[in-house]
Amino acid sequence: MTEQLGCVFCDIIAGKAKAYKIYEDELSMCILDIHPYTKGHCLVISKRHVPWWHELTDEENTSLFKIAKIVANKMMMTFTPDFIFLYSRGRRIPHTHLFLIPTYSGDVLDRFFNALENFQEAPQMLSKLKEPAEMEEAVRLLKC
Repeated sequence: MTEQLGCVFCDIIAGKAKAYKIYEDELSMCILDIHPYTKGHCLVISKRHVPWWHELTDEENTSLFKIAKIVANKMMMTFTPDFIFLYSRGRRIPHTHLFLIPTYSGDVLDRFFNALENFQEAPQMLSKLKEPAEMEEAVRLLKC
């Protein structure tokens, strides 16, 4: 796997930095986040240094999301959260990683999503995006 100097995730994969490993295969690894939002908050990281998940190979993406599913199912059985929050980053640490966070009604992430959903449904500037012409334009631009 490629390694980037100064990348904490590359150091973890190379065994140069401590991590609490949950699961791994030949292409990806799941570790506990050292700054958890909730108990069990994990990161699924690509073993190859690639900033964005959509730049991974199909095989790497399959591994990444397969591990996310395995660990999320274990989280659901172990912690019985309301849902598992999954999102991808790469901005602060430019190495593909998925956040898996057990989330409960009323916790900080649940409140954030409720606020975000209220924002998404309320402002005039966003309501224009729901108009059929705007939706058709977005489909035209994104259709593969």
